[in-house]
Amino acid sequence: MEDAKIVEQFFERDEAALKNTEEKYGKYCYRLAYQILGHEEDTKETVNDTYYELWNSIPPHRPAFLSGFIGKITRRLAISRYRKRTAAKRGNGEYELTLSELSECIPDSNRTEEIVEGRQTAAQVSRFLRELPETERNVFICRYWYMDSVKMVAKRFGFSESKTKSMLMRTRQKLQKRLMEEG
Repeated sequence: MEDAKIVEQFFERDEAALKNTEEKYGKYCYRLAYQILGHEEDTKETVNDTYYELWNSIPPHRPAFLSGFIGKITRRLAISRYRKRTAAKRGNGEYELTLSELSECIPDSNRTEEIVEGRQTAAQVSRFLRELPETERNVFICRYWYMDSVKMVAKRFGFSESKTKSMLMRTRQKLQKRLMEEG
């Protein structure tokens, strides 16, 4: 089913919207949440929470890019659940690893002024990604948005793990340089 029809079903408060969303995006949501959580029960709960939040978000929102809207909700919920689960004990899963890799060029932010700067940084990162060659951009997004392991990214693009690690390191270095130049 087309995304526009699914969104329209949400606006009509037709429960079929949830079924159609699950059929079209269920595996996508599950994969995204599982990459962050690494735990089946938490992943299932997060995906269910995603559908609940979609039901409450559409309307008033009318997303033009439904998969991105769903992905953003799923990712936010999964990260939130992960943080709650690991608040007392810090694990060493894919989530921490990807964040530690990015910490070289993007600092953590908690204070208000840092949050504003974080939004500016996000805009700079978006511009940077749009300028990258498609393969390099897709490798970067698979690693740092979807939090795929280096092994998974390498397999997906037909690269060796070594080449994938090098590509990611060079991209992070370019990003860091760009962010430093733009202040």
